[in-house]
Amino acid sequence: MSALSRTVAALRSDALSGSLLIGAAVIAVVWANSPIADSYEALRSFTLGPESLHLNLSVQTWAADGLLAVFFFTVGNELKQELVHGELRDPRRAVLPIMAALGGVLVPALVFLAINLGTPGEAVRGWGIPMATDIAFAVAVLAVVGRGLPSALRMFLLTLATVDDMCAVVVIAVAYTTGLSLLALSAALAGLAMFGYLQNGKSRAAARLRAAVPGWMLFGPLAVVIWALMHASGVHATIAGVAMGLLMRTSTRAGESASPSYRVEAFLRPVSAGFALPVFALMSAGVTLSGADNFWGSTITWGILAGLLAGKFAGVLAATWVTARFTSAHLNPQLGWADIAGIGVLAGIGFTVSLLIAELSYTEPGHLTDAKGAILLASVTAAVLAALVLGIRSRVHRKADSDGFAARLSSSAVAE
Repeated sequence: MSALSRTVAALRSDALSGSLLIGAAVIAVVWANSPIADSYEALRSFTLGPESLHLNLSVQTWAADGLLAVFFFTVGNELKQELVHGELRDPRRAVLPIMAALGGVLVPALVFLAINLGTPGEAVRGWGIPMATDIAFAVAVLAVVGRGLPSALRMFLLTLATVDDMCAVVVIAVAYTTGLSLLALSAALAGLAMFGYLQNGKSRAAARLRAAVPGWMLFGPLAVVIWALMHASGVHATIAGVAMGLLMRTSTRAGESASPSYRVEAFLRPVSAGFALPVFALMSAGVTLSGADNFWGSTITWGILAGLLAGKFAGVLAATWVTARFTSAHLNPQLGWADIAGIGVLAGIGFTVSLLIAELSYTEPGHLTDAKGAILLASVTAAVLAALVLGIRSRVHRKADSDGFAARLSSSAVAE
């Protein structure tokens, strides 16, 4: 196996991709607060792209809207595989992470409002900040510390965080966006319909087109057009990535050795892990820590900290428990409530979308600085606490697996 093949294989590991993402984020924070911070700001504010298509965007925007869409595509594609063939094909299990996401969206917003309601000025406008879970960083932390955890827990987190982010994007579109273009959004939805038809359509016309044009030539340009239209609509463009991933075909047809879903994942996962996510983290995680003179006295600070750390945990855990208690939904037998509690803590990593909502919420520099500082502090705290909880749970699961294996060996020996 060549060095390139070994590198590509390694990049399919969540642990390595998570380490690269976290390392890039640390570099960004250090760089943004170093004596050469001006070079960091100059790099991520540098603009490029065709002005005629309204895509003359900053490097930071290309990373957050463009490269992150690649990651969201892989997430949507993986969810589609699980919905059709895996863990989530049972609605009684799929509904739990969805309800957990809704609880993790609603409760943090209410916590923030409870602390900031009645505060003069624009403080209350940040109620959407603690709603969002940063799926990329959350999955990275889980991969690094939870190697012994059941795969069902990762799928629970992926589903929760994807639904969570989609809710946050809807909130942005409804409450924080003034320039929503219904024409561009309609065109993007039409493009998604075409994408789904070409992927899954069984008509002769669709089959002939798929046979006549290589997949990358057919779906690649269409995906770029859909992304550009979604970006132009004012809706966060990563939603286009999730939607296209969920529209991928996961079954094989005559003459295929693997499904389109499998083939595109094999190609894009190393690209996402080795390039898209680290560059995104490097360009997005550079939060400046200076300038927060009244940080601890700000209701914005406490609203975000309480929302992300307490609200997320309570919302995720309570919504999951209530749904399992009063409906036919149930946890995967491999999972325990302590595992879900760990995911509730991990969901407090609110980084990217939370920062976006903060910038849309506040015009006063002091408020924005308080919000960004609180998001960073809450996210780091949530990551550390989740690492402790999930690290313990990982050891518990590994011990249970080891004891079960030993018991099976013993039973086999007795039977012989």
